[in-house]
Amino acid sequence: MTLFPSLKDASILVTGHSGFTGSWVCHALKHFGAQIHGLALPPSTHPSLFDLTQVETRLASQNWIDIAHDKAVLDHVADIRPDTILHLAAQPLVLPSYADPIGTFRTNVLGTVNLLEAARKTDSVKGIVAITTDKVYANSEIGLPFKEEARLGGHDPYSASKAAAEMAIDGYRLSLPSWKRQLVIDTARGGNIIGGGDWSEHRLIPDYARAILNNKPITIRNPRASRPWQHVLCLVHGYLILLDHILSGETAQSAENLGEAWNFGPTATDCVSVQTILEKMAHYWSPADIQLEPTEQHEAATLIIDSSKAAHRLGWRPPYSLDQSLALTAEWYKTYQLNPSELHAVTQRQLLQYFAKIQQSPLI
Repeated sequence: MTLFPSLKDASILVTGHSGFTGSWVCHALKHFGAQIHGLALPPSTHPSLFDLTQVETRLASQNWIDIAHDKAVLDHVADIRPDTILHLAAQPLVLPSYADPIGTFRTNVLGTVNLLEAARKTDSVKGIVAITTDKVYANSEIGLPFKEEARLGGHDPYSASKAAAEMAIDGYRLSLPSWKRQLVIDTARGGNIIGGGDWSEHRLIPDYARAILNNKPITIRNPRASRPWQHVLCLVHGYLILLDHILSGETAQSAENLGEAWNFGPTATDCVSVQTILEKMAHYWSPADIQLEPTEQHEAATLIIDSSKAAHRLGWRPPYSLDQSLALTAEWYKTYQLNPSELHAVTQRQLLQYFAKIQQSPLI
């Protein structure tokens, strides 16, 4: 069985390719034979997975462009003429969105609109997979999983900007017949990701890694907060399925032939508290000194999404348990700590192991 056959030799534009998820995506797309074009700002963290694993060598081209600059985006897409687009570029963090709400809305909403417009005007583009977040839902925190049709909202600028991006996407999707344009626009709403190579601030695993590597305490805002944790490759897997369906024409033949929203999250048993993650990372790597520092800024205490649609219609299910995901994550950071020259090899091995496991599954 060949996984994702339509990716081979396809020209795919990846926005945000220099980020944590974008770097894993580029390694995966290259493995399946795609021609990858990158559009992003330079890596925002040092170190970065992009630099440590030489992602640039996997690319057919790349351009450092701010997604919020409409003409630059339009000109670049028209020049590349990709077959499809994976849109990852974003301001992806809740706490920085409080410090810079204008920049957050500018990148996440206007940037998405710029890309949609560029795709609409470039006839080579068959479709877009736009990545938003599980935080797009209006969360009343009653503990029930959110299905894709649940009401959208946001308690903070980041969540609200991603919900607004979803509204813009829906507006474009519904307007396509008026423009006489056949274009698939899928959105993917993923749960909290973990995995090797994330160095972002204000994220639990990177903060934990910095605490261990620098022999300093880790500051925790809410140890009881529960999230749907999953390995980054589980989400990459979902994105590749959607891209493959667009490129093969399968989506265009479906009932929702202009695209739709998809949840990609773990099972309910892997929706655990921050405290549980800390305890498991201490087991798989090393204990960290923990300091509590509550914040007045709103963060949801509980968030669970229902991914049954992706399971039933796409055959997508995370093959790794939370413990397996954390063990792989710890392995990556321990390699950085003890033998950084092996990081590229570890990254490639984890990638190959993941898709070998998927290939053995009867689901795809």
